[in-house]
Amino acid sequence: MASAAEQMAANLSWGAFSKATELKQRIWFTIGLLIIYRLGTYIPVPGIDGGALRNFMEQAQSGIGGILSMFTGGALGRMGVFALGIMPYISASIIVQLLTSMVPSLEQLKKEGEQGRKKINQYTRYGTVALALFQAYGLAKSLEAGGLAHDPGLFFQASVVITLVGGTMFLMWLGEQITARGIGNGISLIIFVGIVAEIPTHIAQFLAQGAVEGATMLTLGVIVMVVAVITFVVFMERALRKIRIQYPRRQVGMKIYDGQSSHLPVKVNPAGVIPAIFASSLLLLPITISTFSGGQTGPIMSVILAYFGPGQPLYLLFFAAMIVFFTFFYTHNVSFKSDDVAENLKNQGGFVPGIRPGKRTEEYLDYVVNRILVIGSAYLAAVCLLPEILRHQWSIPFYFGGTSVLIVVSVTMDTINQVQSHLLAHQYEGLIEKSQLRGKRKPGTAKPRRSPTRR
Repeated sequence: MASAAEQMAANLSWGAFSKATELKQRIWFTIGLLIIYRLGTYIPVPGIDGGALRNFMEQAQSGIGGILSMFTGGALGRMGVFALGIMPYISASIIVQLLTSMVPSLEQLKKEGEQGRKKINQYTRYGTVALALFQAYGLAKSLEAGGLAHDPGLFFQASVVITLVGGTMFLMWLGEQITARGIGNGISLIIFVGIVAEIPTHIAQFLAQGAVEGATMLTLGVIVMVVAVITFVVFMERALRKIRIQYPRRQVGMKIYDGQSSHLPVKVNPAGVIPAIFASSLLLLPITISTFSGGQTGPIMSVILAYFGPGQPLYLLFFAAMIVFFTFFYTHNVSFKSDDVAENLKNQGGFVPGIRPGKRTEEYLDYVVNRILVIGSAYLAAVCLLPEILRHQWSIPFYFGGTSVLIVVSVTMDTINQVQSHLLAHQYEGLIEKSQLRGKRKPGTAKPRRSPTRR
């Protein structure tokens, strides 16, 4: 059965969109803040040697430099004030969510409603500052080691740390403003715009390279493959496993209501892009340090890069293993806690047909979710590993990383749903206003006569 948003989408028109004044204001507000974000990526960090940085990024663009620059919207390649991007906030949010499910005090805080949520958000901000300080200091030391600083020293390190941490906190504020006063999903939209902004340049380079080398069939094959991967991602992100829930007959006052049945939807990929982002962040950390230190690494780092460099068999194996692990771990501890779901069903009087409420229902949900996650984790691993294999094993130029494809598709679908929700709310408001106007007496009409009151 189609969802309410899908049913409404069939009746949407540009006329309905033009009448939604509040939605248009939210869209323009969102676009304005995203433009500010894009402008900030071109403001350079003080003390950087621009010429040396350009030469360095031209050499590293085909490797890890291009991947990191993609996630920051090109700010890292230009060493702008937003060079760290929003990733420290994403990492802090994931860590706090995991701690909330494992630490009893934080779990109790989560159940306290709005006040608890504000407190958890405050902890997330503190974690963002801590991670941004650590990453900014490491980046400043790497820039000095790579010979990209005009005047290395304590003052340069302090200026880089203050600028980059301030840029990350400003991006976090922009994301919160888009979520509250825009069309929603502010943090996701910032990552989305950072990825999409670099697509035209890389597409032009890819087509020009294919034309020079005469690989027209290869170019067409890559384009077809990109369309197929995006279609597959959309299909898997919309896939659901519906668990039937039965509610017994109940009596309210003098009325008896028959038993009702509904479905508990479980996504094939309940964890979303979180496992891919977390796994990518962990794997890119040693490579980032090596890239910006000019190759001056110790023996331990050299061994790590030799066996866990991009495209290496151990890198691919470890990447896939981390995606599978984080998919199961994040789903069971954050996105779908079967014990909480079973307890809520028991409190509401619902049950799975043939399964006793309580512990048996929890075990059944674990069984179903684990079987679904086998498919979901394999899907995430396949999408994330495909670009790595194409780039490093078959030497096929492929700009999109698997994580970026997942982010772009997921954010696009979520944004469309947000816009449809705003339009649906606007249509409901219009219907309510019309019903109220019809109930009012028209001006100039005679007041209806009342029948005499019987005594």
